[in-house]
Amino acid sequence: MRHFFGLLVGALLAAVLLFGGGWAAQELVRGAVDNVTPSGDTRMLVALGMVAVVGLLLGLVLVRRTSPLAAFVPSMVLLAWTVVYALDVARAADLAPTASSLHAEVVQAGKGMITLLSTGVYGALGVTLFLPVLMPSRWASPPRDEEDEFEEQSY
Repeated sequence: MRHFFGLLVGALLAAVLLFGGGWAAQELVRGAVDNVTPSGDTRMLVALGMVAVVGLLLGLVLVRRTSPLAAFVPSMVLLAWTVVYALDVARAADLAPTASSLHAEVVQAGKGMITLLSTGVYGALGVTLFLPVLMPSRWASPPRDEEDEFEEQSY
């Protein structure tokens, strides 16, 4: 059951990293190009908050003793997309949601995804998220207290 919830957390983290991180990156790049102060622009403050939320979720998955699937799923998504980018840039760019028929915020997130992909941020995050998968202690169930074992035994 722990690994099933880890799979769900991993899928959620992948979506937050891709869409939330992509949107925030594109918004922060826009602010840097236009020389906008974050305290004067609400969208910039929201983008900084999104970066903080993405960092918090990433840190919780890396530090807490969760199922390794919570880190494995987003790492494979990010590493696979980075490999596709290394082999064929046009195909990797086509995977991002940048069609004009989509909502403007989704298109902005897609452009941010391409920015993070082309700068290697997704590759670095993918490797970072893959490291907890290699730790055998993450795959084992949490240790049980000796008192719990004593109470469960029937005489």
